[in-house]
Amino acid sequence: MDAPLIDIRDAWKSYHLEEVEVPAVRGVSLTIPGGQFVAITGASGSGKSTFMHVVGCLDRLERGSYAFEGRLVDELTRRQLAHLRNHRIGFVFQSFNLLARTSIVDNVAMPLAYQGVRRRERRRRAIAMLERIGLGDRLRHHPNQLSGGQQQRVALARALVTNPAVVLADEPTGNLDTTTSQEIMMLLQAMNRDEGVSIVLVTHETDIAAFAQRKVMFRDGHIVRDTDHPESEAA
Repeated sequence: MDAPLIDIRDAWKSYHLEEVEVPAVRGVSLTIPGGQFVAITGASGSGKSTFMHVVGCLDRLERGSYAFEGRLVDELTRRQLAHLRNHRIGFVFQSFNLLARTSIVDNVAMPLAYQGVRRRERRRRAIAMLERIGLGDRLRHHPNQLSGGQQQRVALARALVTNPAVVLADEPTGNLDTTTSQEIMMLLQAMNRDEGVSIVLVTHETDIAAFAQRKVMFRDGHIVRDTDHPESEAA
């Protein structure tokens, strides 16, 4: 049997604000198989963003274990972690994080440069991805020449161009209007359905979470609801 994409066991993570320890994730266990679309929900301060940082290998656990595709993340070197993030994980953020003075083609191609892909091939793959998400007529534009929804499409293309195993989307519709948010979510849904790319989405909006196959709710650092395992829901 293949290992699950994400397997987190008894995860604990706290932050220190001056001399005060603030627990963010408390004994969380969660397994996500490949190809699933999961929405992580909860109020501000519930631990969902901290959990996402752990899943994205941007932060390490204090206690517990995290295995990505069967490999224990805690045993990886910094170089191996960087390779994992660049080759197997795509990131989409609320603020887009695009380079303003760079064309959208070069924005999308950037992760491929870190992989050592030749310039001509980087450009070919970036253009193909932008055409696929409906921006083939904007290739020479810069981010500030695009609407918010178009910029988020560029950010999504950048996350997908490396053919990652999973895309981690942290409040990707937070700066968008309702109609544009729906369009972005339908695009994520299509990539998950047609390409089998796993999606882990952080959101506090129930209508956005509704696009996912599975909903996992955090409260005070704990998982209190998981639609894949309703029998284990906390009171």
